[in-house]
Amino acid sequence: MSQTVDRALSILPLLAQGPADLGQVAERLGVHKSTALRLLRTLHEHGLVYRQEDQRYRLGARLFALAQEAVENLDVRGIAHPHLVALNDRCGHTVHLAVYEEQEVLYIDKVESRYPVRMYSRIGKPVAITVAAVAKLLLADLTEPERRAIADKLDYPMYTSRSTPDAAAFLKELAVVREQGWATDLGGHEESINCIGAPIRGADGRVVAAMSVSAPNVVVTAEELLTLLPLVRRTAETISREYSGSGTNRPRKV
Repeated sequence: MSQTVDRALSILPLLAQGPADLGQVAERLGVHKSTALRLLRTLHEHGLVYRQEDQRYRLGARLFALAQEAVENLDVRGIAHPHLVALNDRCGHTVHLAVYEEQEVLYIDKVESRYPVRMYSRIGKPVAITVAAVAKLLLADLTEPERRAIADKLDYPMYTSRSTPDAAAFLKELAVVREQGWATDLGGHEESINCIGAPIRGADGRVVAAMSVSAPNVVVTAEELLTLLPLVRRTAETISREYSGSGTNRPRKV
């Protein structure tokens, strides 16, 4: 990277901290004011910075438009899929990817188990929202008022004796998931099926999708499946970094 480009790009994180005048920019870059002014003018011409009436510079609207366009064009499924396949290659179990849309949690990708016993889940099919690990991860990321509003509207079918019985229990579990950063469904939907999941986060720390590994008891016990949790979380973190284009994805604060 040329020195000029490097200096110009160094201005953007500086202005992300708040408006700065020419002197502050020059001092931070360690250059003469004339050099800083030339860089700022170039960025201004492209709409990446804006000069206010007080002569201080801030980030420009074009930068935000580009960022929004980039986010909208991201395909989390396309980014995640090779990592889901790699995870499936390592563990052999069914891997799912899900998102929260229009008050439903939907599977958007699935990699089948290599074992003869298969799950009947399908891409595009809503999940059992009160028990599924991916649903817990997606809903746990919402604000407390949002979580309460959703919990109060849901039905709580007792698929098994381990199903979530009511809104109070559901909210308690979401709080635990939010704190620990992973979720399980240990026989909550089907007695014989266990599942562990982890969140996929965007650059702002919000959960944009959730992934899980599921397996029947006849293939692996719940305790054995839980030993895969570190691998599942590492996979989710790798997808998050690639999706956001950043080195870290910390949970947002609400």
